[in-house]
Amino acid sequence: MSSPNSPTQMHSLYKECRDSDSEYFAVLAKNLYYKSRRKNILSHQNATIRGLKNLDVNGTLRVEISYVGFSHPCDRTYLNIHGKLRFKGDFSIGRGCRFHIAKGATASFGKGFINTGTTLVIDNHLEVGDGCAISWGCQFLDTDFHQVDYPGRVEREGRISIGNNVLIGCNVTILKGVTIPDGCIVAAGSVVTRQFTEPNLLIAGNPARIVKEGVSWG
Repeated sequence: MSSPNSPTQMHSLYKECRDSDSEYFAVLAKNLYYKSRRKNILSHQNATIRGLKNLDVNGTLRVEISYVGFSHPCDRTYLNIHGKLRFKGDFSIGRGCRFHIAKGATASFGKGFINTGTTLVIDNHLEVGDGCAISWGCQFLDTDFHQVDYPGRVEREGRISIGNNVLIGCNVTILKGVTIPDGCIVAAGSVVTRQFTEPNLLIAGNPARIVKEGVSWG
């Protein structure tokens, strides 16, 4: 839903705020502020966006507004944006998420959503396509944080690329150098450490591997 302009839209937002323990008038007030900065954002009163000037929203960004039964009202989302964060279409971020986009890093998303309690630490580059569903408790880490050396070590590119219409199950960890093509499903609890090249795969395990081909979801 875009910013509420009609009575029907305002009633719909009011109901959604009530269901998600969001303060309706606080959400409206924050929306007016964000719109004055040319960013269409509907945000829970406790969500924090640091580095608003580095955020590009093309569509409506919803932060902590969608109801999820197991999230707690005290869970807070924090977007810490030193680099560039871009949403190319309507997008929803669940309660208790953490984004850290480092200086010089970029992260972009098509239309889709991220569920509660997911963490993204991006020091280089993250790209997520359209129609992706990212479940709760996931981690996206495109850096090793510490240098580890050993004979035969191959340095991987510090970026993550997720295609269109990808389903990522709960508690998945995605590390640097990962590519997940269009239409893939990543099973819950998987740790993805490498590039995959074929679409419509079921990927599972630690480290993640191809379990089935030709899968679809909806």
